[in-house]
Amino acid sequence: MSRRDAAHGASDAIGSALYGLATRAVRRLPREMSLTSAATLATLDKTGPRRITDLAVAEGVTQPAMTVLVRVMEESGLVERKGDPSDKRVTLVCLTEAGASYVRTRRQAGVDAYTRLIDELTGDEVEALAAALPALLHLAELESHAREESDR
Repeated sequence: MSRRDAAHGASDAIGSALYGLATRAVRRLPREMSLTSAATLATLDKTGPRRITDLAVAEGVTQPAMTVLVRVMEESGLVERKGDPSDKRVTLVCLTEAGASYVRTRRQAGVDAYTRLIDELTGDEVEALAAALPALLHLAELESHAREESDR
């Protein structure tokens, strides 16, 4: 097996492990709301106020579907609509403090779940994860950039 084939095999194995962890983590989260709603709140938390059409593109749904989703989240007090100071014709969707709190609480629940699992690993396994942390953070950064590019 060539070095390149071995590296590709490692990439496949790592990708499979990360995908499996991510999908299991999503399945374990509380289901007070749809994944699209939770993802929309997380997007607003990360990027700040956005137009409904931009949110629809970012979350991969139609504009009418996002309009309904925003209305439901608005009624729940998680988001609010505000005028765009730079263009009075535009309405932006913004997180409320309750929405930001929800995102923080949900994120912390995910962190806590992984922390409990990591606490069950051996010292060597924890050290291996710690050594991989820079690569994992870079991988998250690359994914974020790829997503931003696809949103355009």
